[in-house]
Amino acid sequence: MEPITIRSSFTNDIPAIESLYLRTAAVEGGLARTGDEITREYIEEFVSLSVKDGIGLVAIAGVPGRIIGEIHCYRKGVAVFRHMLSDLTIAVDPEYQGQGIGRMLFTELLSEVRKRTEIRRVELFARESNSRAIAFYSSLGFVQEGRLRGRILHRDGTMEDDLVMAWYRE
Repeated sequence: MEPITIRSSFTNDIPAIESLYLRTAAVEGGLARTGDEITREYIEEFVSLSVKDGIGLVAIAGVPGRIIGEIHCYRKGVAVFRHMLSDLTIAVDPEYQGQGIGRMLFTELLSEVRKRTEIRRVELFARESNSRAIAFYSSLGFVQEGRLRGRILHRDGTMEDDLVMAWYRE
């Protein structure tokens, strides 16, 4: 495997992150958003929020490097939620999935969270059917807190529950 580096994301990464999200969304279940919902505005919004008041990281393969993974979360901007990061999303290029890139991104993200003593909670959502992701998040210390019944509406009209998971500072 080529060398992988993890670094903070920046606004000049937006075109490469958009490309990554489009590649990931093309795979069934790769992202909650479909390819036509991956817009420049969507990418600009979460990158800006992550840079301003959260954490955004990218995984880069090779030299000079291609962005093959991205993870982000940020504060919601409401005083009662100032102790937590939310809207956590991770995308790993389909060509690189199963090679530990997601674990590398999460490990670095949680390392950054531990440096910020004011952050006590990180939350994410996982589709009930995504047992592989749920097991992965659990292995990182996330616990299931609840279930949002019928939150996911599939193209065929069937509904699926979304699980609320959170990581807490020890």
